[in-house]
Amino acid sequence: MPNVTRQLNRQDYKTLTLAALGGALEFYDFIIFVFFAAVVGELFFPPDIPEWLRQLQTFGIFAAGYLARPLGGIIMAHFGDKVGRKKMFTLSILLMALPTLAIGLLPTYATLGILAPLLLLAMRLLQGAAIGGEVPGAWVFVAEHVPARRIGIACGTLTAGLTVGILLGSVVATVINTSMTPQTLHDGGWRIPFLLGGVFGLMAMYLRRWLRETPVFIEMQQRKALADELPIKTVVMNHKKAIAVSMLLTWLLSAGIVVVILMSPVWLQKQHGFAPALTLQGNSIAIVMLCIGCLLAGLAADRFGASKTLIVGSLLLAVCSWMFYHYAGTHPEQLFLLYGLAGLSVGVVGAVPFVMVRAFPAGVRFTGISFSYNLSYAIFGGITPILVTGLMAVSPLAPGWYVLALSLVGLALGILLRQDLHHEDDVALQAVGTR
Repeated sequence: MPNVTRQLNRQDYKTLTLAALGGALEFYDFIIFVFFAAVVGELFFPPDIPEWLRQLQTFGIFAAGYLARPLGGIIMAHFGDKVGRKKMFTLSILLMALPTLAIGLLPTYATLGILAPLLLLAMRLLQGAAIGGEVPGAWVFVAEHVPARRIGIACGTLTAGLTVGILLGSVVATVINTSMTPQTLHDGGWRIPFLLGGVFGLMAMYLRRWLRETPVFIEMQQRKALADELPIKTVVMNHKKAIAVSMLLTWLLSAGIVVVILMSPVWLQKQHGFAPALTLQGNSIAIVMLCIGCLLAGLAADRFGASKTLIVGSLLLAVCSWMFYHYAGTHPEQLFLLYGLAGLSVGVVGAVPFVMVRAFPAGVRFTGISFSYNLSYAIFGGITPILVTGLMAVSPLAPGWYVLALSLVGLALGILLRQDLHHEDDVALQAVGTR
């Protein structure tokens, strides 16, 4: 057996860099829509409809991207397990770049009438299908390239790269909104971030041509060990526990990202009267700290195992997020510190793909992770904003309670993994495949 404890080499760093860069740009393409939802709604729907209906339709199109994730992810994962990781890894970024570019070029309602929002919806569905294949595919790709005892830092690095895409979207939106008048933005300035995203995506796809197929998949091809039947059938019939654990971990991941990172700026503005510019600065700090947290969680998973990392990380998430939601309003001078600590603690999600990669055998790994992750994200990622917003009518600290509850889920999963994986290193080597 090749040395599974070797350090990362030059080729590993190249693979991680290209994968993380592509993931960041693809995530930027997926979320940039939300930053320009208001102007898109004005341009792509009839001008005489009520404002609430326009907003509902606009965010409905945004949500459609989430609903398309499971189907797109399962289809791409099927072929990823059958014909190769690299081919699907390249296809996912193309499938994201072209619709993003198309959105930047679409005629508006004034030109096409009802066809304009329908085309916008179609492009959004393609984006959802692409991101559904990209995230699980990227985790599998890097995990199967690096030594088995470096999977944690590889997955943590990639997850950090994905969050950089959110930061990039926020920065681009800020620059465009502050450098243009509302009329200029309305007249065509809104197209710039989509056109940039499309170009970025095509560049990332070109760079990915230098990536190699994973050694694990090549080995399975040589041993003729690829899945004989439908990978999704094998996953659903034989790996129910792995699906349940992966879905719960994805719920933890979605709670951290959606509530702490995406929803908190609006919560700070509405509940405590913070200026939008101040909340955006705090949010940027939180995202940077989240990237650092993902890297630390990945390193910890390699060094101490998934169980200890989840237990300690979940406890930190509970404490730091509760401090943020409880004290940000009464101690506004500490906003950056509190939000930064909350973002750092959300970094526990960097250990999530480490567990998921090890939960499924190589022959159906892509399908198993994609099915669990995308189905869970479609459910919990969709209902979380609605649920938390509804609960805020009962308590202004509803986001804090929600994240606290999911921290307990993470803690329970960490304890469960500790009970199940007494010989964690041996299990990891068997699950990932020989190197």
